[in-house]
Amino acid sequence: MIIGSILKGKGTEVISVGPEDTVLSVARVLNERRIGAALVRDAAGALLGIISERDIVRGMAEHGPGTTGLKAAQFMTSDLVTVTPQTLVIQALGVITQRRVRHLPVLDGEGKLVGLVSIGDLVKARIEEAEQEAQELKAYVTAAG
Repeated sequence: MIIGSILKGKGTEVISVGPEDTVLSVARVLNERRIGAALVRDAAGALLGIISERDIVRGMAEHGPGTTGLKAAQFMTSDLVTVTPQTLVIQALGVITQRRVRHLPVLDGEGKLVGLVSIGDLVKARIEEAEQEAQELKAYVTAAG
C-alpha cells in the first residue's frame, strides 16, 4: 500500500498555522481539531515547518511562564521529513521510526504539499493491509483444501 491510498481515504486537508501565530493560538487549533500537529506555512502557502504538541511542551519546559505568547516559529521543527504519495506505507513507518517523528508531510514530485499522514494513519493502514493478506491466505488455503 502507498501513502496516496491513505490520502484517498482520509482526504488531503491539512491544518496549518502561521509562523507569527502565538503558541496559545496553535494549542487552541490543535485542541479544537483534535490533532497532534499543524504545518507552519507563510502567507503564500510555502511550507516552513511543523509544530506539534511535543514541540509546545518542550518549549514550555525551556521558556516557562509566558510561553503561550511566543511565536510558532520559535517552536516549530523546520528540518522536515517528508514522503511522496508513491512512498510505501512500510517505508514511511521506517522513516518515522528512524527519525523519531510522528507526522510526515506528503509532497508531490514538484514539491507541492498534497497531504499529511500521522503515525496513527500509517499503523491503521498497515493493520488493514495485514488483515486483507490474512483473509486472502485463508481463502486460498480453503479453496486449495
